[in-house]
Amino acid sequence: MTDMRRSSGLIALLFGVASIWPASATAQEPFFKGKTIALVIGSNASGGYDGYGRLLARHMGRHIPGNPSFVVQNMPGANGVRAASHVYSVATPDGTALGIFDQAMFLRELLGAPGLKGEVAKFNWIGRLVSNSAVLFAWHTAKVKTIDDVFNHELIVAASGAASRLNWSALNTLVGTKFRLVTGYEGPASAKIAMMRGEVEALSLPWSALQAENPEWLRDKTVNLLLQTGDKNPGLEYLPRMVDLAKTDDTRKLLDIFASPSVVGRAFAAPPGVPRERVDMLRTAFVAMLKDEAFLADAAKINFDLDPMAGATLQTYFSAASYPSELIERAKTIAKQAGY
Repeated sequence: MTDMRRSSGLIALLFGVASIWPASATAQEPFFKGKTIALVIGSNASGGYDGYGRLLARHMGRHIPGNPSFVVQNMPGANGVRAASHVYSVATPDGTALGIFDQAMFLRELLGAPGLKGEVAKFNWIGRLVSNSAVLFAWHTAKVKTIDDVFNHELIVAASGAASRLNWSALNTLVGTKFRLVTGYEGPASAKIAMMRGEVEALSLPWSALQAENPEWLRDKTVNLLLQTGDKNPGLEYLPRMVDLAKTDDTRKLLDIFASPSVVGRAFAAPPGVPRERVDMLRTAFVAMLKDEAFLADAAKINFDLDPMAGATLQTYFSAASYPSELIERAKTIAKQAGY
């Protein structure tokens, strides 16, 4: 009888252990196992934001514990504000939502433009794939051959977008350049045609776009490179940046404000409130992806440049970018004069 009781007790114990084992195993499974991460892209299904977003979506999941899948959701509208606002305040803050949206969101915030109801620095920044330091270039027939010439000769520049209007207006006001802005072009394609026809003498494009779309201009020296708007592009370390034209610390800080979109570039963010360990997990996966041969081969196949920045570094950039109120007010005045 005693042996039977012992056997019964052992059987009960084994059944008890068996009953709790699945729960224990489940508790140790990675959070992202079986999950899908929604990547919200603040543009239509074309262009740089979409291209870089889909590149990340194809590869990053392999480097996140649990190997979640990615689903892309294009959300154009309001210059990227719609997508940014969705990620900031609508998406569940558990790590299953990321966003890539207009690089000028931080500049809009600094200038007090209507937009994101929140703070860019409160996103959890995961990483940047590429900066977007545009290059100003002039057609070979223009009198201006280097940026120094634009202090003595007027340069007629196609300024189809808000960023170019702001940049060249800021330089005219702050350092005395002689840019004459011509607006009304629908985009870079029409501006390039206007330059070749002699209607304008110069325009700006992201360095990667200029290399990919018009390599013959560079090869044949049909254009002269004048200036970079943000960080130095790889291979263009010799070419001056906007901030290099500043003569005073205050002017440099003001130009830093207008150059901020170039630093942000094509960057990815998670909502505020995501648990720290999951933010760290996503940042670690992002860095690991950058070393993935399949990822690098994919980027090369579609001719996408990479100039990455770690998420923690980007987070520090936003947190440390503090400007005196009087400089912000001067920047707002310049933006207003530029029609921003």
